[in-house]
Amino acid sequence: MEQKLEILKECPICGAQDLEKGLEIKDFFLSQELFGTSKCRKCGFMFTNPRPKEADLGRYYKSEAYISHSNSNKGLFGFLYQTIRNYTLKQKYKKVSALSNGKNILDIGCATGQLLNEFKQQNWHCTGVEPDAEARAFATKEYGLNVLEVDKMDELKDQSFHIISMWHVLEHVAQLKERMAQLKRLISPDGYLFIALPNIESWDAQHYQEYWAGLDVPRHLFHFSKNNVKQLFAQYDFEIVDIQGMKFDSYYVSLLSEKYKKNPLYLFSAFFKGWYSNLKAHKKTANHSSLLYVLKPKQQ
Repeated sequence: MEQKLEILKECPICGAQDLEKGLEIKDFFLSQELFGTSKCRKCGFMFTNPRPKEADLGRYYKSEAYISHSNSNKGLFGFLYQTIRNYTLKQKYKKVSALSNGKNILDIGCATGQLLNEFKQQNWHCTGVEPDAEARAFATKEYGLNVLEVDKMDELKDQSFHIISMWHVLEHVAQLKERMAQLKRLISPDGYLFIALPNIESWDAQHYQEYWAGLDVPRHLFHFSKNNVKQLFAQYDFEIVDIQGMKFDSYYVSLLSEKYKKNPLYLFSAFFKGWYSNLKAHKKTANHSSLLYVLKPKQQ
């Protein structure tokens, strides 16, 4: 693929222009192209830079192997993904429904709609947003869901959702400030955000470095730490009320990372390192491979 790149000259979170060069990372998943990263010396935020222009990002998702837009269970990775997802869908519903004061959910980046369908089965009013046309069509046809294109979000009513969720989506969003403003506008005053993100401070991220599958350049434009998330959402008057480790992610991410390193014993090694990453997080830092942030609007 011929790269058409844009260069960010300031930090997307704090706006500082004091940037240092970070890791150079290969797109192991699809294009095999190399992408650089920058790190802000002021707030420590790491982001893909240079990055493809927004109009060109879509082609880096065009693969039958891109599991988040697929219901295939072919191959080891597809089978594992589907098996774990079926379990975690139930867990996500329990976590969300336990906090909500209403039954109105917006799932941004809903892919093919499996999670929203869990809520629909419990008589929630469900709205999805999904940029991929094939995924939208599947969610609409298979589950009868209302799934919008991204540019239709501005038509949604202010303060209309008790729950807004983004499960491993925010790191993909090119227009970060615009998306944050939308979240602030759409959430009800007593509502909650559920934001799941890879954690750049996890043990497995530090261990695998440029091979860490959680980087997933150029699809992942931003690489968050807990402090980065707290700082970003505080700018839009949200406060973190809970942070939970997503323990299955360490195994899956380690599996991909070992594959990227071409380790012939990747299955054994990935299981051990996924387990060890969770062990380190549990005992010391709470820095799991992925973290789920539960946030709510600050009371004025």
